Amino acid sequence: MTNRPSRLNGLRHLALLVPNLEACERFYVDILGMQVLHRAGPNLVYLTCGNDNLSLGRAHADSSGTQAMDHFGFIVDSVEQLEAWYQYLKAQGVTLLDSPFDHGDGARSFHLLDPAGNKVQPIYHPAISGQRFSPPARA
Repeated sequence: MTNRPSRLNGLRHLALLVPNLEACERFYVDILGMQVLHRAGPNLVYLTCGNDNLSLGRAHADSSGTQAMDHFGFIVDSVEQLEAWYQYLKAQGVTLLDSPFDHGDGARSFHLLDPAGNKVQPIYHPAISGQRFSPPARA
């Protein structure tokens, strides 16, 4: 049996499909203070607060015009851990939608489905992988 790799490093990536990409980008950047991390094209922009990654993608014209979640991501600390997770999930019989692939901004990821059909993305991203959140000590 394949052993589970080291723990995931948090849920700090969310991808949303939005009907008005430009308005949403202005809201998250101008109103909430996020920064553009990477513009992957006219229909996809990645934003950050420094330790997270919000993907905004333009919703297709045939969508209902409302916001929909496309997928959510779990950060891993290295490309090697990403590969270990891929092999582990494959051995567990999890539905894999693709194999690990490189992004234009140095990230690497793959996609899978959870039992409810939600798309999950384990992702190594050099801008945020390796950072650890330490909860405050209890008094």
